[in-house]
Amino acid sequence: MNKLQNALKFNALFSSTSGILMILLNQQIAKLFGTNNNSVFWIVGLALIFFAITIWHEVKKQRKIVVIWIIIQDFIWVLGSIVLIIFNPFQLTEVGNLIIGIIALVVLYMGINQIMGLKKTITNTV
Repeated sequence: MNKLQNALKFNALFSSTSGILMILLNQQIAKLFGTNNNSVFWIVGLALIFFAITIWHEVKKQRKIVVIWIIIQDFIWVLGSIVLIIFNPFQLTEVGNLIIGIIALVVLYMGINQIMGLKKTITNTV
């Protein structure tokens, strides 16, 4: 298994686990974030599961354009997280912002590893 496959697997596992937890524990997570609106956690959880399925599909195929799209989505997640933390438009708790920040760091790490894996894969095939 190459570096890109490992990076994609980690992303898929993290995304699917996060999605499942957001769906199963939506009310508890909403309390941690200081909101009564738990539907956002359902929606994000379902989106993460769909995202994870697309990543699992790419573990074997490793199509450059699709992997780049996965990486772009990871960086969009990180940027969105930074915006949420800085502007706090939903008045989230400190714990909620801390959770967002930690997850953003993990997603950033995954994106960087995927870039390195993709670069290595391209270099080995040229």
